[in-house]
Amino acid sequence: MVKTKRITVVGASGRMGQMLCRAVEEKPDLELAGLIEIASHPLIGVAAKEKILGLKSALNFSSDVEEALSLSDAVIDFTNPETSVKIANLAAKHKVVSVIGSTGFSQLQLKEIAKSASKVTIIRAGNMSLGVNLLVYLTEIASRSLNNNFLSKVYEVHHKHKIDHPSGTALMLGKGIAIGKNKDFYNLVGKKYLNKKNFPYGKKINFNSIRKGETIGEHEVKFSSGKEIITLNHEAFDRALYSEGALTAAKWLMGKKPGFYSMRDVLNFK
Repeated sequence: MVKTKRITVVGASGRMGQMLCRAVEEKPDLELAGLIEIASHPLIGVAAKEKILGLKSALNFSSDVEEALSLSDAVIDFTNPETSVKIANLAAKHKVVSVIGSTGFSQLQLKEIAKSASKVTIIRAGNMSLGVNLLVYLTEIASRSLNNNFLSKVYEVHHKHKIDHPSGTALMLGKGIAIGKNKDFYNLVGKKYLNKKNFPYGKKINFNSIRKGETIGEHEVKFSSGKEIITLNHEAFDRALYSEGALTAAKWLMGKKPGFYSMRDVLNFK
């Protein structure tokens, strides 16, 4: 008989958090161990099933991360960089697998998470979708195959509530372009536009972010030589693909050696 794995969700009352909670309950080999929110959140102490439609769990929302982690096999965190750094540190302390879906990290914050990954298995991805990670992989291949006569740019659209821009996924695509060219990504970052109808190519990678309505996620990479344009794109229609990817990552990590992994490892992209 397969042992049930226990999952703590951080940011459990949020859009992604609620979806993750429902997704965990749908899996016969998983169960919820903790539903975490910040101490000042108005839902602390409230039964989760009163807030999350369709949830059966008797758990209340809590701010006691350490208690939840002491009962968990994995923690999944879709919050913000500052919170994610703290959660990764506590996950390392309790030897709990950590899946991080937050975006907008600074290089210093990523270094802090890497320190935690020396003690426990951690995966961080700007996007947990199989399709998006395939898009990143194909972007690397295209960038490597095309000569320097091709300029590139990245376009993304998300719902009006999304704060950071460019999105974590757009940055992943930019890094894919840089890897393909065997260059440092941070030296290739060009201009970062917001809500521009049109935006130019440049010698560096330009980004354009659109925030409108309730769009789940659209991403597009363009390569142009001036004589032809090559376009790679992905459009998400259901946020369930992110929660499914996060749970797949969590189960894949269990039993792995401590380290800082990516969805590329999970999906076995070479």
